[in-house]
Amino acid sequence: MSKKLPVILAFVLFFSLVASQAFAQGNATGAAPLTDVAIKYISYFFALGIAVFGGTQAQSKAASVALEGIARNPAAADKIQTPMILGLALMESLVIFALISTFLI
Repeated sequence: MSKKLPVILAFVLFFSLVASQAFAQGNATGAAPLTDVAIKYISYFFALGIAVFGGTQAQSKAASVALEGIARNPAAADKIQTPMILGLALMESLVIFALISTFLI
């Protein structure tokens, strides 16, 4: 079993429980029904969570591979470090773009 499968299953279980709680609200309690705007915001922040999760996975993989390369060949540390930092900055900019676009919409 892969390491990512339990994490994916935990996300699916969590969001299926949250969705059932959100859609179970009725007018008998006097609560307002879940509107299209609320569903839109929930989906935007869910997409933001996916973007952040993907960004952190990519950054951790890039840092891990770079550190492994430096450990194998310490003389190549200067050649590995600069492209790694540039790649990490670009990955982080994609996550920030997802954050900004979520708040703008």
